[in-house]
Amino acid sequence: MKFSTILACVGLISLSLSACGGGSPAQAKDAKPEVVNAVPVEVARAARGQIAASYNGTATLVADHEAQVAAKTSGVLIKLFVEEGQSVKAGQVLAQLEQDTARAKLAQAEAQMRAADASFTYNEKAIQKQLIAQKDFDQAKYNMQNLRAAYEEARLNLQFTMIVAPVDGVIAERSVKLGNLIQTNQNLFRIVGMDPLQAVLNVPERQLGILKAGQPVTLDADALPGQKFTGNILRIAPVVDSSSGTFRVTCEFRDKSGTLKPGMFGRVGIVYDQRADALTVPRSALIEEDGETAVFVVEKAPDKPADDKKDGTKKPEAKVADGGKSDAKPVAPGLVAHRKLVKVGYSDGDKVEIRSGIDEGTRVITVGRNAVRDGTAVQVLNVDNEDKQLAQKSAEEKKA
Repeated sequence: MKFSTILACVGLISLSLSACGGGSPAQAKDAKPEVVNAVPVEVARAARGQIAASYNGTATLVADHEAQVAAKTSGVLIKLFVEEGQSVKAGQVLAQLEQDTARAKLAQAEAQMRAADASFTYNEKAIQKQLIAQKDFDQAKYNMQNLRAAYEEARLNLQFTMIVAPVDGVIAERSVKLGNLIQTNQNLFRIVGMDPLQAVLNVPERQLGILKAGQPVTLDADALPGQKFTGNILRIAPVVDSSSGTFRVTCEFRDKSGTLKPGMFGRVGIVYDQRADALTVPRSALIEEDGETAVFVVEKAPDKPADDKKDGTKKPEAKVADGGKSDAKPVAPGLVAHRKLVKVGYSDGDKVEIRSGIDEGTRVITVGRNAVRDGTAVQVLNVDNEDKQLAQKSAEEKKA
């Protein structure tokens, strides 16, 4: 009876200790810490720098001048002095036609002209002495003028047997061969001017009051990667095409080296304003929604009060099962994303000017912004030197 009473007392004492002990070691072992599901992102800092306002368009280079060289007389082609790709000057001889026929016609026209001159001289003296009628004198005068014109035509035909370049340029095409019988007005060569070259842009009408003649332009040709050429706006069309809502802007490029060629396709940039101290962010940070422009900035989350017991003692830290390892990825604690409305200005390549909404040094999300919302916990993957210094300083303060 006494032994049974002692066992009952021991059992009651064990139950009481279990109720007051705060849980068994097995329960503590099974407890898992709260894991924050942070979204991995990459950020960039808003920084000040130079930005340019520009218009960019595409165009094909065309020659400032081009000429089709045609024959002005007929004859057999007996000499060629130039070939395709050769540079020529205005007045330079390109080819020659046979001249025998032209020389014979010139000699004939000269003889007839001299006979008419002699007849007119005789009739001029005779009319002074009233030996001939006025009618005969006028006829001799007209014959003389007619044969002089015929002589001049024959002289020009002989001159036209020498084919000359009407403009400076490069022989882009030769359409005939030696021995061909050339007819009047037949195309023989095509000459293309290589300097200057022009690019014609069809610019939206909203730029009409911004672009001016003489403004500098740049050209990046697809066929010449890594090379940039400079020029200027030559002229601007004063009217807007009502069907397309654009106006023509003609740009001129002078390339003495001859690297640029007519027909090349390129991208033309026209810088019309610059800011030396603009606050900029990468274009990838911008979010366009409902007519508003915003960015997600990364900020430190507000500190939460410690979860202590009523008696002032903290809860013991729980260990993670499976050897202290966790499937959750390590995260940078205390970072959240906040949506900020911004007002943008100029854009230049991958940079955009921010005129209001954020300050210099603010971290904006550039990669992963579509996966976050206002208040989302984030993990910054590309930690910069400034972030490392702040983390180190925070760690030192905690140790102190």
